[in-house]
Amino acid sequence: MSFSSELKTELGKVYDSARHCRIAQLAAIVCFSGNIAEDESRGRFLAVSSENPAAVLCAADLVKKLLDISCEVDTVRSSRNLKSFSVNVDLEKYPEIMETLKFVKTGGGEELPDISALTGKNCCKRAFLRGAFIAAGSISDPDKFYHFEIQCRNRYISESTAGVMSALSLAAKIITRQKHFVIYLKEIEQISDALGLMGARTSLLELENSRIMREMRGNINRRVNCETANINKAAQAAARQIEDILYLEKHMSLSSLPNGLDEIAKIRLEYPEATLSELGAYLEPPIGKSGVNHRLRKLSSIAEVLRNRGGELL
Repeated sequence: MSFSSELKTELGKVYDSARHCRIAQLAAIVCFSGNIAEDESRGRFLAVSSENPAAVLCAADLVKKLLDISCEVDTVRSSRNLKSFSVNVDLEKYPEIMETLKFVKTGGGEELPDISALTGKNCCKRAFLRGAFIAAGSISDPDKFYHFEIQCRNRYISESTAGVMSALSLAAKIITRQKHFVIYLKEIEQISDALGLMGARTSLLELENSRIMREMRGNINRRVNCETANINKAAQAAARQIEDILYLEKHMSLSSLPNGLDEIAKIRLEYPEATLSELGAYLEPPIGKSGVNHRLRKLSSIAEVLRNRGGELL
């Protein structure tokens, strides 16, 4: 099961104790996965359908808790051979659900719950966000990258939901994807906050653990890359130093070099892979890293002068 599916399953079992919060959560599921339909045999009814069982089961549980209406969950296979789950509420028999969810006609003429009227309190906003994610949300595997989104079927739902998230200090952005509006978060801190606000404690802990592991791996990789770069840099410097010393040895006697340069030249040839500190320890008396570096630079300078003269001494 994916991280997104696990999160929805966890959220589908989270219910606030306050009635107004439960109404907000049910309203969200209806907004994202429900519609009012009508046919000759069943009359006018509220239908909630989804390929995600968590959304439909949560809706059925909330209808039972709020209105004491028992709903059967139907399972059918779609044209793509995927399971689809649905639950229906007879509005002629139970008209109170329309008043409970404060249905209004939106700009597109569709009847949907009044989101602003049902999310006046912060606790209701959190419950609404929970229901919205259960019905139409997705989140990436945190081991790969960070992305949280909720797909909305119209502008009314997207703008209202983004407003709810903004009131909860979540900097949600909206983009259009084909015929849908998509609300998304990409910052890990914001995604963590969203999971906490929705009440997904287990998934939040898993997300934070994954975040810590990713940061640790990133730090280790940066350190290894840095050390590798330093090793390569040191190796290239040693190769140039040896090249300069061999050039000097070819065109002059190393013993003729002044101020201990002959000694450091011979030590570098003897220990081509040694660090500057190790080279200094081989000298008698030993000298520090900076002293070794100064002498090697001096050798390179002499070799450069000699090259410019065509290898001839004055």
